[in-house]
Amino acid sequence: MTQAGASDDNHVVNGNMSVMMGGMNDRPYHHGHLRTALLDEAERTLREQGIDALSLRDLARQAGVSHAAPRRHFADRQALLDALAEAGFTRLGAEVSAAIDGAGKDYRARLEAAATAYVRFATADAALLQLMFSVKSSKALPEAAVGLFATVSNLIDQGQQAGVLLPGDPDRLRLLLIATLQGVAALIISDAVAGGQADALITDAVTLFTRGDLP
Repeated sequence: MTQAGASDDNHVVNGNMSVMMGGMNDRPYHHGHLRTALLDEAERTLREQGIDALSLRDLARQAGVSHAAPRRHFADRQALLDALAEAGFTRLGAEVSAAIDGAGKDYRARLEAAATAYVRFATADAALLQLMFSVKSSKALPEAAVGLFATVSNLIDQGQQAGVLLPGDPDRLRLLLIATLQGVAALIISDAVAGGQADALITDAVTLFTRGDLP
């Protein structure tokens, strides 16, 4: 082989190596985002296939990394479930807070906006919500859950101070509100009522909680 031919071959090999390495570097793992990528994929799997379909090995394959790579972030499957639940509480808390902030100063509008955000999350990610309220082993989970519950509790405190909500134990009222919203979501998910009735049911629930009478 001539020197020129060898040089050309080396150029091709080096070029192919560059392409291969570039492809590898484009993976989330090589940018330090493997944990986020795995959680995103796990949430999609949970939504589409259910909790039984979740495994670290399958997530590694879907992310294009070695089977051992996910264990750098999740010691086992339970750790993955805990992290999913924590992320769910964080996202739901942020969505409820944003809905309240965007509803203006009218209390009833703020309560209805929060309720709507909750039900939308519960119907779009029913399996995730069920996981959120069933996983108890993560140390970080209570902090994420407390953020959501604090937002709802503050909203209830405001309503009681303004005389819009009934007086009494605010924690019990918070739990009753969440139970009511999850009940609405459960009816929609099970097709017991049409999804198009969600807004009306939420409005009726808010009316009852704000000391009003149904029309």
